[in-house]
Amino acid sequence: MASMERKQGICSPFIQRRNTVRKTSAEIVSEARQSLRVQSTQRPFTPRDGHRQLFGKSFVRADRDNRPPSTFSLHAQHFDAPDSRPGSGTRLSPLDHKPNLPVTCDAQDPFKAFPRPPTDPLEVKRGLPRARARFLRAGSLTTLSPVEGHMDERLNPGPRQKQPSAKGLPSTDHSEVRSGPHKPGPRRTASESRIKQPGIRPTECGAGRGTELRNGDTTTSTEEDSESLVWNNTIAPLLRQLESVAAGSNEGSVDHLCDLCEGLHGTLAGSDMLGRRCKRRSGILRTLFRLIDLNSAQLNLHIAKLCLALCISGNNLLNICKLSFQISRSESNDILFHNNSIIDSFLGVLSNEDVSSSGEALLYCVGTLKFLSGNNAILRLLLEKNCIGVAQNLIQRLCTAEDTNFTIAGHILVQLTATLRNLADHPDSRPVFISFSILSELDVVLRHHRRDPDICTNVSRIYSKLSSYSECRLALAQTPDCYQLFLELLSIHHQKQTNCTLNKDLVVRFLFTLGNLTAKSDDARQQLFQCEGCMDMLLQLYVTYQRRDDSAHPQKGPPSPSGPQASAVSVQEDEDVLVKLVRVLANMCIHPAVGPALATNTPCIQLLMETLELKSVQESEELLVNVAATINNLSFYQEESSVLRRSQLTISKLMLKLLLSSSMDAMLEATRVYGNLSQSKDVRDFIMQNKVHQFVVTLLDSKSTEMCFSACGVLTNLTLDPPNRLSLSEEGAAAKCRFNEVELMPTNLPVM
Repeated sequence: MASMERKQGICSPFIQRRNTVRKTSAEIVSEARQSLRVQSTQRPFTPRDGHRQLFGKSFVRADRDNRPPSTFSLHAQHFDAPDSRPGSGTRLSPLDHKPNLPVTCDAQDPFKAFPRPPTDPLEVKRGLPRARARFLRAGSLTTLSPVEGHMDERLNPGPRQKQPSAKGLPSTDHSEVRSGPHKPGPRRTASESRIKQPGIRPTECGAGRGTELRNGDTTTSTEEDSESLVWNNTIAPLLRQLESVAAGSNEGSVDHLCDLCEGLHGTLAGSDMLGRRCKRRSGILRTLFRLIDLNSAQLNLHIAKLCLALCISGNNLLNICKLSFQISRSESNDILFHNNSIIDSFLGVLSNEDVSSSGEALLYCVGTLKFLSGNNAILRLLLEKNCIGVAQNLIQRLCTAEDTNFTIAGHILVQLTATLRNLADHPDSRPVFISFSILSELDVVLRHHRRDPDICTNVSRIYSKLSSYSECRLALAQTPDCYQLFLELLSIHHQKQTNCTLNKDLVVRFLFTLGNLTAKSDDARQQLFQCEGCMDMLLQLYVTYQRRDDSAHPQKGPPSPSGPQASAVSVQEDEDVLVKLVRVLANMCIHPAVGPALATNTPCIQLLMETLELKSVQESEELLVNVAATINNLSFYQEESSVLRRSQLTISKLMLKLLLSSSMDAMLEATRVYGNLSQSKDVRDFIMQNKVHQFVVTLLDSKSTEMCFSACGVLTNLTLDPPNRLSLSEEGAAAKCRFNEVELMPTNLPVM
């Protein structure tokens, strides 16, 4: 019969063709190794916080009671009137240098003995009525001459002088404040005030106090005349208009006030009087601060932009940043920021302000950008304005801040990393993240703040997003000791509060990142495995999040106060951790040195088998598919010391639930496992005795090529036992294999 078939050119399905070109052992092994499966999974989902707050409900900062608030009341009275703030409390030592003055200075008032110059018509003292509208108070620039109004405010500071500066942040608005407390004294003349005007005009917002207070004659009379001309002809009328329109506030006045602010801004810019260059900027600021009480978001944003352009600092900078933050808390105001160039001003604050003196102002400024980066249109704008580059610079300064500023630096980093997390969503941001080495900078942040769960969680979200892309994976993998750092962070935060959602978010995202890094790189697999305590840490996590019998079933007794829905969410979160963790194991064991070591790791194999036993495909499909893929990869290594080899019959029984399920992915992974394990005579007998071969034959009808080849692998190994061949023929295996252009040929290696 056989000779007749050979004469007709037909070969039996169980007899190898004589003219087949046989592959070498090396080719067979190489082909089998290529079939080891890299597991993929979905990136953890991060829902957007619907409430715009500095620190949302999910944050677990230890200093909850002392952290800066998201809600506060802010009015004109909270701003420091220029040159009327109380001193810092630190009395400065007098200078040894005594200026060569034409008359002797009084120790109590160095300007008391100055001769009075001829009266200037512009400086004639005008009377003040007792009652005025809210925006025409005493000291108004439009009521008094600029200098005299300035002096009235010094002599009658009113309640605003008593407002404290930001906690722990010394005032640094040098052009608005004199060092030390004032003493009340007789009204000084305009000429006396002029002598106290700075002689050097700083060119930057960061000019120091010494520069501003330097008493020199470097400004020429021509420049003074030019500034006075602009002031009298343009600026003063604009300020009078602002107060007049504000006093008669009506429905259309806000737009008019915004236009006036824009006109004032343009005039100052055109006259080179922005920053601290304008000697009379105190009068401008006083007028702007009073407009804040109109409580218009649109107007306040114009005021904030102009105040920042005038380089305010200290308490006023803090309040302007808080004002902007307050406006940005409402999504409906996003359009105001989009149509306003104030974002450039915010980035300027982040670039120039010092953490030690303006830490809280930086916090609210970054918090504003965090809210705005949730808007797709503004997100694109932030990328165009180099927000990532500014963030890199700020990160470096925050990480080198002194210990006394560690807490405020941490608060700022929470906001900054959340902003970068939003920026990472935009596809155009990835090259920028790489060019500014943001991934390695964030590695430094993690090392400095490794015990801060809020910062670590935000950074883990950035890494989980960017590590899905090859160029970012490469940049992250090149960061020294990043694998060891990730393991340390997992160790720290999984122990704090196992039931804390935020810590689970952190754990699941670092595991997802490790899974991405090990998905395509053999070097990453080996480096991670060789980290100190790697397997101990991963298996400890496995034990922590494994749902055993006592926790997998409903608890007896009274229901949880959080309800069954919260309990279901917690179970799903735990399972998501296991999905990502098992994926890391599956990817690691592809490495030829790591795989055999894991195959001999008894706790690892036992945990995988336990998962198969505890979970159902209906409720935990992705997890069981990942576990099956890990076992399939480990079963490639058939060393005598392999724990999996000694447990292969038990694993074969556990795989039945996957093979007989309705999930095609579960069936495919189970078939692959049987393809490897069926090299064992005990496993082949189990398959035949439990009629598993019948189900495998039906898989040959699948439209999936992978499914057909995996099923053929199992059937091929079954033909190693001659008694099985008849049973396979009766099931029609040979005909189906011919239809799929696959030959059933016995082999000593698994077909995977």
